[in-house]
Amino acid sequence: MKYLVREKILALGDDYWIEDENGNRAFYVDGKVLRLRDTLELQDPHGTVLAVIRKKLVSLRDTMTVERDGEELFTVKKKRLTLLRDAYRAKLASGEELEIRGDIIDKEFDIEYEGERLARISRKWFRVRDTYAIGVEREDADVAVLIAIAVCVDRLSEAEQDEEE
Repeated sequence: MKYLVREKILALGDDYWIEDENGNRAFYVDGKVLRLRDTLELQDPHGTVLAVIRKKLVSLRDTMTVERDGEELFTVKKKRLTLLRDAYRAKLASGEELEIRGDIIDKEFDIEYEGERLARISRKWFRVRDTYAIGVEREDADVAVLIAIAVCVDRLSEAEQDEEE
């Protein structure tokens, strides 16, 4: 299943819909304004919160956490030593890790678990700057988690680019 992310460049609070491949609204990203730290809620179309995404206040490297029902599911941060391409890691609360590799800046990357691709993030079919697709490869995957990881990587990558400029 594919999901289409169209971020609104000038939206108040970074709110936007994520549609499925049939054009139906599948998820809503609700950016919380006036918060001490960057906070987003991933909701279903009925407003039920599926995950809360937060940037950690204090960390050596920019890190985002994803929580569900008040419990931390995973943290996402850039790997320290990577050659040629950017790589991020999503460390689950269970200790397992998902690898995020590819061209992060151009939004052409994969989310993998033990070498198996769970999702591909790509904007190669889109001309609009802030539009990309999330192709979920496995039917048994937790789609909300994979979308939350993609949102985290996108935010962390943008923050890194802003710091470099």
